[in-house]
Amino acid sequence: MSTRQVTATRPQTVGVLPRSLLWQRTDVHGAEHVLFDDRRGLTARGVAVAAGPVQYTCRYELDTDDGWATTRFEAIAEGGGWLRRLHMTRTDEGWRTTTAEHGDLAAAGLPNALPPGAEDPDRLAEAVDIDLYNSPLTNTLPLRRLGPLDGTVTIVAAWILLPSLTVIANTQTYTPLGPGRVRYASGSFTADLELDEHGYVLRYPGLAVR
Repeated sequence: MSTRQVTATRPQTVGVLPRSLLWQRTDVHGAEHVLFDDRRGLTARGVAVAAGPVQYTCRYELDTDDGWATTRFEAIAEGGGWLRRLHMTRTDEGWRTTTAEHGDLAAAGLPNALPPGAEDPDRLAEAVDIDLYNSPLTNTLPLRRLGPLDGTVTIVAAWILLPSLTVIANTQTYTPLGPGRVRYASGSFTADLELDEHGYVLRYPGLAVR
């Protein structure tokens, strides 16, 4: 079993957070639970568990500035025989990512898994939001940052794949469909999301519900 380590990181300690949301996955056995404070931007601490593509647990922390632009994201993803860490920060100079990897994710059932982190952080230059794979929470980030939409908006997000914690630049669009509804699209994929009054996902067809 191999061990590859770049830079080990550890999520910062976060105090008591006042709000909580829980989503049940509808595509695989799994769930996501997040504790958060959104009174001035967003501070969040969450756990996502899923039975596919391999069984994993991902613990993460997320901070934005007052305008909901992501400033920090940290995650630990682990399963039987492997563990990966990712630390991302965004400043005026762009994104900086550090990672650590222990064990063998390929041997656990993902032979084509890419390394954690971004191979070329410069490709994330246009990204202001992070998008954690299959996480309903992170769809809220661009919606709150951009405010009420009066037409289709295209963004570039730092898309964090699970369970590998690989980060890639991903072009996405959001189109308002009426009160509490927005269409998310990336490439050929589309989903009409149902949102609560604060912009958090109530129902993500084929993925999750709360």
